[in-house]
Amino acid sequence: MSRELVYLLLIFGLLVVPRALQRWKIPAPLTCLVFGIVAMLAWGDRSHDAVVALLATLGISSLFLFAGLEVDLVALRRGWVPLVAHLLVRVATLGVVAWLAWRYFALQWQAAALLALALLTPSTGFILDSLARLGLDEQERFWVTSKAIAGELLALAVLFFVLQAGDPMELAVSSLVMVAMVVGLPLVFVGLGRWVAPHAPGSEFSLLVMVGLVAAFVTYKLGVYYLVGAFVAGLIARLLQARMPRLASQENLHAVRLFASFFVPFYFFSAGTKVPVEALSLDALWIGLALTLVVLPARIGILWAQRRLLFRAESAANSLRVSLALSPTLIFTLVLAGILLARFDIGPALFGGLLLYATLTTLLPSLVFRTPFDVDPAEDHGLPTSLDEPPGAGPAVAPGHP
Repeated sequence: MSRELVYLLLIFGLLVVPRALQRWKIPAPLTCLVFGIVAMLAWGDRSHDAVVALLATLGISSLFLFAGLEVDLVALRRGWVPLVAHLLVRVATLGVVAWLAWRYFALQWQAAALLALALLTPSTGFILDSLARLGLDEQERFWVTSKAIAGELLALAVLFFVLQAGDPMELAVSSLVMVAMVVGLPLVFVGLGRWVAPHAPGSEFSLLVMVGLVAAFVTYKLGVYYLVGAFVAGLIARLLQARMPRLASQENLHAVRLFASFFVPFYFFSAGTKVPVEALSLDALWIGLALTLVVLPARIGILWAQRRLLFRAESAANSLRVSLALSPTLIFTLVLAGILLARFDIGPALFGGLLLYATLTTLLPSLVFRTPFDVDPAEDHGLPTSLDEPPGAGPAVAPGHP
């Protein structure tokens, strides 16, 4: 069979088959992940293809570029008191879980911190792109969106620090590079908008994606993976909206979502091909089930109790719906499990357990809300018609109230 035909079959299999299986409430990313595992079992190292790896990089980078573009600081400020409380609780739970992993599993403190992030960080990309299908009302969507974005900002900051903290000099150099990137990206965007975009109408999308990929590559070379740079590039583009409205326009946002919808399945497939055979064991099964039975109810319960204390007018059912919608962790768990396996040698059984945990947390909203829960950035999921309006905002949502 020719290589070209193999690629065509792979594209069809990743873009069409998972969507067809959604009728049985199987999230499309999980299907792509399973396809990758099957390919690994069938062909071993031959399933590690350079073209698929490149497409996977485009997928994860574009998804986090889109997540950065979704950040609305105005919306976050509207509910800053509950969000600060949420982040304080998140920091406390991260610290407790990291300490438990360090104390009882004999992990290095960096590995323990990354394990805590892998277990507790919701996958904002999933959540933002599935809200409309979950049947949440405007108030619930506002708080799910705000808490997911705030939690992701915290997680990316912690991820950067933890991965660089082993070497003070490396941390200092990487911090300087990040500062230079944060300062330089606005200048790059403004320069491209002044000297390129006027002579190439409609090129803003291409320029945005290009800068996002370059930023992703820079942070990857720093050792903190692609997603940090791509997210920062999207966030800066959003902050430049007043000066460069076309850069973060609704049309560009929609285009980035379309771009991500094509390439994201390759990321999950590629992640599946890198799962070691030893991770598919009974030990991994028991670890994954144990993590799910202990951590997932604790996450949901803590968030539910937090909302009951802060929003006494909110019903217990509404608090539970918000908590359940924030349960999926697939992307962060996949990324951090890979880092833990490659850089901290956590062992294939724990790696496999983390994959099972991520799978079960991602399945939960599909089963509870009776709707497929997947990344499909090509659809309009109730986003505001203007980027000046925060997601879920409206007269019914007063500042500081659910």
